[in-house]
Amino acid sequence: MKLEKLVGDRFKERPSDCQIDSHAIMVRGGYIKYVANGIFSSYMPLRRITRKIEQIIRDEMDKIDGQEVQFPVAMPASLWDESGRYTSVGSELLRFTDRNGAPMVLGMTHEEAAVQLVREYGQSYTKYPFMIYQIQTKFRDEARPRGGLIRVREFTMKDAYSFHTSQEDLEEYYAKCHQAYENVFRRAGVPEVISVASDSGMMGGSVSHEFMLLTPVGEDSIAICEECGYSANMEAAECIYDNISTLENTVLEKVYTPDKHTIEDVCEFLGADPKKSVKAVVYQKNEDDAYVVVFIRGDLDVNETKVRNYLGCEFHPAVITEDSGLHAGFIGPVGITDKCTVLYDKSLQGGTSLVCGANEPDYHYRGFMPSRDVDIKEYGDFAKITDGGICPHCGKHSIKVSRGIEVGNIFQLGVKYTKTMGMTFLDANGESHNPIMGCYGIGVGRLAASVCEAHHDDYGPIWPMPIAPWQVHICAVRSDDEEVKTAADTLYETLESKGAEVMYDDRKVSAGVMFSDADLLGIPLRAVISPRNLKEGCVEITARDKSFSVKVPVADAVDEILKLIDQMLEKYR
Repeated sequence: MKLEKLVGDRFKERPSDCQIDSHAIMVRGGYIKYVANGIFSSYMPLRRITRKIEQIIRDEMDKIDGQEVQFPVAMPASLWDESGRYTSVGSELLRFTDRNGAPMVLGMTHEEAAVQLVREYGQSYTKYPFMIYQIQTKFRDEARPRGGLIRVREFTMKDAYSFHTSQEDLEEYYAKCHQAYENVFRRAGVPEVISVASDSGMMGGSVSHEFMLLTPVGEDSIAICEECGYSANMEAAECIYDNISTLENTVLEKVYTPDKHTIEDVCEFLGADPKKSVKAVVYQKNEDDAYVVVFIRGDLDVNETKVRNYLGCEFHPAVITEDSGLHAGFIGPVGITDKCTVLYDKSLQGGTSLVCGANEPDYHYRGFMPSRDVDIKEYGDFAKITDGGICPHCGKHSIKVSRGIEVGNIFQLGVKYTKTMGMTFLDANGESHNPIMGCYGIGVGRLAASVCEAHHDDYGPIWPMPIAPWQVHICAVRSDDEEVKTAADTLYETLESKGAEVMYDDRKVSAGVMFSDADLLGIPLRAVISPRNLKEGCVEITARDKSFSVKVPVADAVDEILKLIDQMLEKYR
């Protein structure tokens, strides 16, 4: 490929609307072009990268007996009605009506389509287990797309669905898929991706893992134990607390706290530690606007995913009205209205001499003891884990909260979809059962952008050899020099004849422009042919990551480049 023929412009200036490096690089380097919010077109360099990623994924899925299929992007709403998700999923599911008035959806995920495809086939236990997968366009109407390809509305994804006759069989296959995912990320050039326990969200299921690339620009928070290696998405990480009870057995006392609405203001006014206070966080259920009050220790924050999973419904921040029976800033457990659902976090269990709202404007209680002053049937885990918190696995104060980009996820779905959609099989005894499902996803474009985020410098991306758009970039400096042009042409033609993937820049531009464009393309190897190098009888071969630079005789350049390509590929095998 000659660079002069490559469609797409490259430029030095960082776009002002690009918040993270990978987004800026992909715009500057001629990889993507903005079409609409969260929707991009891809130029050839990115298409070559994503095709290589897709091939790695196909190879690993085929090794664990996956069968590639293809589901439709547009589906009838009736299919999603069968699972119940047509109404339960929010506005991120794009719904529309076709010309015949039939309600339709654009696929943001394909569990329903997978079950519909195989439910007649899988009627006997003899057909199991099996796994089907696709690499397909999806559309999710994200409220806040960001970071270029990191979070978009239209995207390409590999999703796989496995079907089993027993939980044990699913768990065995789940482990194989977990290993296959580790292989994918290693081969794609990001072996640093880690697996963390996660929340299943709208997908359902009891066990799930996310594969996270740790980076400060990630939008997910990950709890990692530096002592034992425990890791989990903050949404799923269990919060463990030191016992905050003391020998104090103070009486419950109502105190005047004029205009003190926040935990900070109240604790300062009363001289109390926020750890010895009770915070009230109020929501309303989407389905009927019923109030939900979560009581939690004053120094902690509510994990809304945990609350959502407990309630089994969606909710939103509350608008507290006069007839709600609640008084914003003064809500507490003692005497709270029976018009709302009340949840108590485990951080309050065993607490004594706490400060809490008195359910009366300008008044709080101190000396509150949950076990004495209110009838609490159960405590739940509703809090976000904190930096320096207690590890749920080893029990040490060793939790570190980091940021990460989710590049893949796997779920043990159970029978959530096969049961609602009426998929059954007969076992060896003629008894009917619902197959047990697993689900496994990787975002192709997001993975490409994540690799760029992990491997770049101030000048552009540093693509790992297995997914690089091309393997070697020939720069013919001073191509108007006949000797340079002849040597560069020969090197280009010979490398291509031997199967190397070559980008060739023989434009009549300055060396600065040529090298700047080469940096933005991020090709792992660069071969520079110039009058100065030819005077020494050499070709200069450098690594894009600046790990080496060597000069080799012109006659040996082809063999040296091919050897280096193989060595750089071997690193990720």
